[in-house]
Amino acid sequence: MSLRSWKQLSRSIIARNAWWTYRKDEFELPSGKKGEYHYVHTNGASMVVPATVEGKVLLVNQYRYLCGRESIEFPCGGVKEGSSYDETATHELREETGYTSGRLSLAGEFNPYNGITDEICKVYLARELVFVGGAPDETEEFELVPLTPGELESRIASGEIWDGMTIAAWGIVRRAFAQGA
Repeated sequence: MSLRSWKQLSRSIIARNAWWTYRKDEFELPSGKKGEYHYVHTNGASMVVPATVEGKVLLVNQYRYLCGRESIEFPCGGVKEGSSYDETATHELREETGYTSGRLSLAGEFNPYNGITDEICKVYLARELVFVGGAPDETEEFELVPLTPGELESRIASGEIWDGMTIAAWGIVRRAFAQGA
């Protein structure tokens, strides 16, 4: 069975900044009823799971303004206009952890909130890490948090790691990480 799609009638931009665009679409349902859909459009995001030769993953602790608390997460950032997912992954890894990767591989992708945004987050597994020093921008401050897979899963289970994108990315790379892929 194929589900019936909605027909887009118009699209307008409500607000825009360097990271996303707030859009309003007018649509028509297969029944003929019309409505509005408000959502956030982005160019996507790249999240990186850095893996050390010691069998740990590198996460960063940072302050999250909207929730008013610190959050332990994998390095991640939005794809800027004119950049690619791969370039963004390389940039975010260095900016947030101070490392570069000799072997960066795409592990999978997901949408973090498909009722609110059209964003696709691509998840990368980074191996052969080399420390070169980080350069966060003025709105960012990072504390490096190396964890074993068991420690990571314990912190997810306890709620200490609560970032949904980090939890989703770990679900995508967990098997490949364990197999050394």
